[in-house]
Formats: sequence, C-alpha cells, structure tokens
Amino acid sequence: MAEKNATPVTVIGLGSMGRALAEAFIKAGHPTTVWNRTAAKAAPLIAMGAGHAEAIEDAVAASPLVITCLTTFDDTRSALRPAITLLRGRALVTLNSGSPAGARETAAWAVGHGARFLAGAVKNVPSAVGLPDTLLYYSGDKTVFEEFEATLKVLGGDTVHLGDESDLAALYEMAVGAMLLPALVGFFQGAAAVQARGLEAASMVRFAGKWLDMIKSLLPTYAKEIDSGDYTDAASSVNLFLAGAAHDEDLAREANVDTAWLAPLHDLVRRAVEAGHGDHSISALTEVLRKPARQP
Repeated sequence: MAEKNATPVTVIGLGSMGRALAEAFIKAGHPTTVWNRTAAKAAPLIAMGAGHAEAIEDAVAASPLVITCLTTFDDTRSALRPAITLLRGRALVTLNSGSPAGARETAAWAVGHGARFLAGAVKNVPSAVGLPDTLLYYSGDKTVFEEFEATLKVLGGDTVHLGDESDLAALYEMAVGAMLLPALVGFFQGAAAVQARGLEAASMVRFAGKWLDMIKSLLPTYAKEIDSGDYTDAASSVNLFLAGAAHDEDLAREANVDTAWLAPLHDLVRRAVEAGHGDHSISALTEVLRKPARQP
C-alpha cells in the first residue's frame, strides 16, 4: 500500500535495472507507474502493485518525477518524444549509460521543452538497488535533487549530487567505469591459467578479493600523486611493471592462455619509460594517457 504523502514516481524502461528501480519504489510505498515498449515486462511489477501505462504519454502524465532507465541517451529521447509536451514542469531523471556529450544534449533537449533535468548513474548491479551502501550519483538541476532526495535515496543510501553541470554524472560514470573491464579480464585470464592446472576458478576468489582490497587502498596515494604531478616517491615503479611483462609472456606459453589483451598495456608502460618515467610511480602512466591539448 502506498504511504501517505509518498511521491508518485514513473519508471520508464523495464530491463533488469529498471525493474529493480521500480520494485524499490513500490516496496517503499511510492505510487509507481511503469512503462516499457514490451508491455509484458511490466506484469511482475503490476502484481506488486504498480500501475501500468500503455502509452508513454500516460506514463509521463502520471507522476511529477519521471525516471528513465533505457540503454542510451538517444533511446531516452526517442522513447519520450511522443510525450514531450507533457514533460513541462516535471522532473526528468535519466539513469542510463552514455557519454558526457550525450548527457549535455539530453539536458538541453529536456530543459528546452520545459522539464527539470537530472542525470544519474547507478554504480552497482540490479540486486543491490535499495541497499544502504549502494552508490548513485546525480548531476544537473540541484533543486530537483533537493526536492526528491528522500525519494531517490530509496534506490540506494549512498546518494550524491556532483554539481549543477548536467554531464558530471556521465563523466564520473565513464571515468570510474573504465576500471571494470580490465579488472574483469584480468580475473578471467587468471581463471583460465588456474584451470589449465586442473584447479577451479573458485579457488582464486578469496585471494583476488584481497588483491582488489589492496588496490583500493592505493587509490588515495595515486590520486594525490596525479593531482600534484609528483611521481618521484615510487612504491611501485614503472620499471617494475615493465619487468613484469616478461612474466605474463611466460604464463601465456605455459598455460596456453591468450594474453594479447595485455599488449596495449605493456606498450603504455614502455612508452612511459621512454618518456622518462621509469623510476617514477606507476601512476605516472596518467601523463602518457593524457594527450596534448588540441590547438584551436
């Protein structure tokens, strides 16, 4: 049953994350309207008490707070286009992937049609939606965030407003998200190597978790080095990582594992050495990754 005075919410897009968002609102007592191009996906949510809008226009009209969870900013604009006149005065919160440029374009589009805009990102998996330590960050119209902060915290207790610039959430989403695939592929490579010895990948999990904890503990130090531009106090030098490249090649031969994905990373380390960073902290790779400013 909806709680008295609970903010009505519309959730547009019912993939795995969108369903999780809608479920969290329903469980917290918010009158929740859902819409999806494939209407059948709404059935479990309707059974939980959600209202189902057959038309996107009805979905937008149902609530002062409209949350979209579609794949891209283009998809978001495309889905909302038939209801564009109904967005006026409503808060539109996008929780989709996309670039900072896409966020800026969508913000201009939404605000141009009278909507109040907030872009966001869920930094966890669908099953974590609603938990106290689940992180979501937002950027854009701070008045929207302040007005609906309590409602948005239903989705995760660690809820942050990054600033009024509409593209900041997308920027941080991509900046932080860049860590994911290399870390996962590293684990998958290790799993293949361990299995080549007849061992189970599950035997790695405890040790890999400790390794990730160690990496996490180093991030404040690396961030300080990068922000100051001083890489001279090297706990782990670029040269040390370069020497480790040979070990990767040995493992590839012994375990018959494809380590070609590491070649660009090894090349980056070599270029850092050539640029004079051999004895510097591995965080000096940032200087190699940073391209010269474009000339006007």
